[in-house]
Amino acid sequence: MQMVKKTFLLLLFFWMALLVFMPKEEIYFRLEKELTKQEIEINESAVEETLTGLVLKDPVIYVKGIKVATADQITFFTVLFYTKIMVSGVQVDESLKNMIPERVETLVLTHTVVDPIHITLFAKGSFGTVDGSISLKERTVHIDFTETKEISTIKSSLKKGEKGWYYETAF
Repeated sequence: MQMVKKTFLLLLFFWMALLVFMPKEEIYFRLEKELTKQEIEINESAVEETLTGLVLKDPVIYVKGIKVATADQITFFTVLFYTKIMVSGVQVDESLKNMIPERVETLVLTHTVVDPIHITLFAKGSFGTVDGSISLKERTVHIDFTETKEISTIKSSLKKGEKGWYYETAF
């Protein structure tokens, strides 16, 4: 029994050391490089490394050289088998306010090793509350509007289903 405890503690120590000493900034810059291939840029004022992730302060998001949105902060949290990206205070650029919701208070994306081909999504903003999923294998996005508020600007893009309004697209 002592051998099992020692082995478990050694594995736990190794896992914690890996989390603490993981090159988080280098992983983020690699992600940035991959996003650049898709013509997506994130310009942040500061990158702060935390014990289990990163915090990007005041990021500005560009797609194909066009400013799309700004955010208060983006937080990356990981424990290797579970990753969460939290975006707070997203403000859409003035030129896009007629096509997409103006403000997103919180956006949470989660990915687990248990289901590696899906990313779950939760958002809350001026449009209400949404739950959704992103399928990496099928390259699709499905978003269900669980609570709707001001969706008049995006209503033409939505479809009506049994559970209410939803949005689907492929990428």
